[in-house]
Amino acid sequence: MERQIRGIPASPGIVVGHAHLLRWEVPDVRHRIVPDEAIPAEIDRLHRALERARERLRQVRARVEASAGPEEAAIFDVQLSILDDAELTRGVEELIRQNMGAEKAFDVIMLEWRNRFARHAAAMLRERVGDVTDVHIRVLSLLLDLPDRDPVTLPPGSNAILVTHDLTPSLTVQLDRSTIAAIATDAGTRTAHVAILARSLGLPAVVGLRTATAELQGGERVVLDGGTGMLAINPTDEEIAAYHERQREEAVAEAALADLAALEAITLDGVRITLRANVDIPEDAEAAARSGAEGVGLMRTEFLVVGRPNMPDEDEQYRAYRRVLEAFEGHPVIIRTFDIGGDKLPMGGFPSEPNPFLGWRAIRMCLDQPEMFRTQLRALLRASMHGNLRIMLPLIVTLDEVRAARRLLDEAARELTERGIPHRVDIPLGVMIETPAAAVAGDTLTRDVDFFSIGTNDLVQYTLAVDRGNANLAPRYTPLHPAVLRLIQRTVEVATLADIDVAVCGEMASQPLMAFALLGLGVRQLSVAPRSVPLVKRIVRSVTASHAKLAASAALRALTADDAREELARRLADVVGDAPFLYDGLPGAR
Repeated sequence: MERQIRGIPASPGIVVGHAHLLRWEVPDVRHRIVPDEAIPAEIDRLHRALERARERLRQVRARVEASAGPEEAAIFDVQLSILDDAELTRGVEELIRQNMGAEKAFDVIMLEWRNRFARHAAAMLRERVGDVTDVHIRVLSLLLDLPDRDPVTLPPGSNAILVTHDLTPSLTVQLDRSTIAAIATDAGTRTAHVAILARSLGLPAVVGLRTATAELQGGERVVLDGGTGMLAINPTDEEIAAYHERQREEAVAEAALADLAALEAITLDGVRITLRANVDIPEDAEAAARSGAEGVGLMRTEFLVVGRPNMPDEDEQYRAYRRVLEAFEGHPVIIRTFDIGGDKLPMGGFPSEPNPFLGWRAIRMCLDQPEMFRTQLRALLRASMHGNLRIMLPLIVTLDEVRAARRLLDEAARELTERGIPHRVDIPLGVMIETPAAAVAGDTLTRDVDFFSIGTNDLVQYTLAVDRGNANLAPRYTPLHPAVLRLIQRTVEVATLADIDVAVCGEMASQPLMAFALLGLGVRQLSVAPRSVPLVKRIVRSVTASHAKLAASAALRALTADDAREELARRLADVVGDAPFLYDGLPGAR
């Protein structure tokens, strides 16, 4: 009989395979006294471990460069430079000469380094805490003779289900789809970085399992169901057969949805809905175009920054943006400027600020580092020659930020003109509505922007004071809370009155029941994960806008998120039936 662990559905799909347990965390180290005569041998043992760590990192780097490219592989250059740092080696050797075992000496020095980096005044050095932690784990594992658990150790065709506490940037870039078939993490929520990445890669995933790494030894036969948030351990042959049958049923349903790609998203009463795709990396663009998406509603640019040893230059950014614009051949492509900070710069458990989600992030960081921001803006302006570009600013809360960004955009254009580089100057500029401040005071922004895009991931977080990456709070992260629905309604009304476009690009739009609610609230542009385009299109083509409006009005009158969900589910089931897909991704909905 199988044992089940329940988590949060993050990316749909059923995978039967074996658990590859990745305990990527700093191991416990006991203090060990080394006698005087053993000190030289202990120092030699340290140097052998450091060299083995260097060799392993070189192997990992070469593997990532071959599979993902030189930019992604560059993340390991920082870690190699840490291993080569003479100050680090001297510090550890000094403790060993004081009769401390090599593993404890290295542990003490690395803890000092992590704390020093975490508190550094320079943001780029604070971001390196994750790299220091990775080196800490790798060398200690060698000194303690712990197993090598790098994802790259898996042979091709392993069909493994990666089970880990969370995914750091250095682990993420190592993911090989020829060996990893699904992801399961203890941490995270549906809107956490790992969940968004899994959906982007088309990998089934369950997050927020909390105890998976504690309950598994590695190697067990498991089943991961990304649609229900379930991880089954050691199922019987009969249970495996039942899961395989469900796999076949899902494959048939997905093939049927794929037939919708060429059809328009029009409601039964003739209301046209624009469906675009969210793109996390340029490699997603071609798949998103095939999904039937009418352009890109949100291209995240953080992939260019997260985990990198340095900021990408103008030419590298230009090439990435151009690739996405050309994939959509004239359809609108909305590229968001850097939204770094919060959970976009994983800090290995040591955030650079006491509350990074309320700290120095997104537009605030960009405006405070104008040269970095102008570099991105120049790359965007150059790329605009290759498609229908629109630029979007994240985390806007005041008109002053919009006007400051426009001034920098004008400066970037002048710099390109002086260099004689072709670019457009008539690019629409929009803002993300993702705080209660922006939603309530949206009317103060409409004269200075060309469009709104509601980022529901952060809007829910800030409205409900619930960290969207905290698995313990996942049941309280409720997009159908009356306050959230009213803020969305307010934003749509303001945009409509000002005659500017308004879209929803958060994960809320990718969930069928919530897409139905958004349609009823008057949203006519949705941007969703590429895999969700056909599913949302099915919902749109199965309902009338008037029926959706009545359902949304009932949800707005509801006193709780559960009441709103029940109203919407009942009214949607009236027209499309009580289909299981209506509830995927909704905590407690089944």
